[in-house]
Amino acid sequence: MARSDLFSVFLALTVGGGALPQHGTPVERAAAPPATFSPQPSTGPGGSDYKDSAHFRVYDGASAADQALEMLEGAYECFVNTLGWRSSGLSFNDETDAGPYYKLNVYSVSALGGAAGVMHSEAGPGAAWLEVVGDYLATPTVTVHEYGHALHYHQKTWVNQGATGAWWETVANWVADTYSTSPLCADARAAHNQAEGTSQLELDKVIGDSFQVIVDGTPESGNYYQAWPFLTYLTNNPDGFAGLGQDTLRQMMVQYEADSNETPLHVLQRVAGNVTAGDIVGRYWARMAYVDIGHAQAQAAFEQEKDTLNYANVDASGDGYAVKPTRAPRYMGANIIPLAVEGATVEAVVSCSGSFTATLAIKGADAVRYVALENGAGSAEVASGEEASLVVANTPQELIQYNGFQLESSQANVGMDYSFTLTGATVASA
Repeated sequence: MARSDLFSVFLALTVGGGALPQHGTPVERAAAPPATFSPQPSTGPGGSDYKDSAHFRVYDGASAADQALEMLEGAYECFVNTLGWRSSGLSFNDETDAGPYYKLNVYSVSALGGAAGVMHSEAGPGAAWLEVVGDYLATPTVTVHEYGHALHYHQKTWVNQGATGAWWETVANWVADTYSTSPLCADARAAHNQAEGTSQLELDKVIGDSFQVIVDGTPESGNYYQAWPFLTYLTNNPDGFAGLGQDTLRQMMVQYEADSNETPLHVLQRVAGNVTAGDIVGRYWARMAYVDIGHAQAQAAFEQEKDTLNYANVDASGDGYAVKPTRAPRYMGANIIPLAVEGATVEAVVSCSGSFTATLAIKGADAVRYVALENGAGSAEVASGEEASLVVANTPQELIQYNGFQLESSQANVGMDYSFTLTGATVASA
C-alpha cells in the first residue's frame, strides 16, 4: 500500500543504545469498546504473515511475535484501560470516540537506516502504525517506546504543534519506562506475563546536563530523550501538588488548547491550578538532587552512579561562588551543587537578577528533606552523616513560548547568571 504519512517519528536508538506510586486505579469509560478490534486494512504494506491479539497485529514477527503482542497488550491495558488514555484503536478523525475500533499494525523489518523503530501515521484512516527492527521487536524500550508515540498521536491535541515537538520523545520514553518499571503498570504486566523491566534512566545526562532547557531538542546535544523523569515526577507527585498525579500527562493533552501551539508547560500550569509551572519545576529539580521522585530503580541507580556525575557548575569567586557561564541554567533548567558540610548548620544566600528557585536538599538515612530559600536565603540543620546539596533552578514567572528544536536564538536558551555564599559548608566540586 502506498504510504501517505501525516508525519513520522523516529526512535534514535542504534545498535548498542520518596513515595512510590500505587497500582493504577482504572478509569471508567462511557462506552465499552469491543473485546477484539477489527483488522486495520489501510496502514503499512500489509501481508499474509501475521499474528493477532485483541488490539494489535504483528507482521513478519517470527518467534518474537507472541512476546511482542503480550508486551503491547500489557501497555494497552495499563495506559488505556487503567490510566484512561484515548484508545489507539480509535481513528484520529473520530470526533465522537464511538468507534469503530481497529487493531494497530506493527511490522517487523530488517533495517531502518540506523533506527530501531519508527512510528508512522496515515491521514486517511487516522491511524498510527509501527515499524520495528526484528532484533528489537520484543524489547520494550523500543517497541513500547514506539507504541508510546502511537498513543500520543491518538490523543490528537499535540499533533502538528511545533511547541510540543521535542516533547514527543520525552513522552515515548516515559511510556516505555512507566510500562516497564512503575507499580502503576504492575497489574497489567502481570496479566500479560511480563516481568518488571530495567529503567533506561541516563543520569549522566539528566543530572550532568541539568542546566539545559528542561526539554531540549537540539540534535546531538539535547536532552529530549532523557528528560522523561520530569514526567515521572508529575505522575508520582511526591510533593502532593493539587492537580498532579497519575492523570497529569493525559490531562496535559486533554486540556491543551486546540491548535494553540502552546508549550506543555503552559498547559501544565492550568492542570496544576494553584501553583505555577515554575514552582513545580523548582521542586522537581530539588528532588533530583538525590533522585527522590518515587522511582525506586532510579534512586538506586543514583546511589551507584553519583560519584561519576558531572557537578562542575560553579567556580570560586571572592568570598563565594559564581555559576560557570557555560553551565548557567537555561529555561526551567537547574544546577545541582553538592556541598561539603563543615558544621551543624548550613546557610546559603543566592544572588540573581532573574526569577529563580533555590533549595537546600538534606539527605538523611531514611528520607530527604527540603528547605526552600525564601528570597534566595535560608539555612538548614545537617546532622553527622547527612548529605547536603544546593539546587538553583531558572524558573521565570512568565512562561516562555519556545520550540525545543529551535533554541539557537531563543530566550529559553539564555543562561541565568547567579552567585552565592555559604556558611557552614563549601562546594564539594569547586
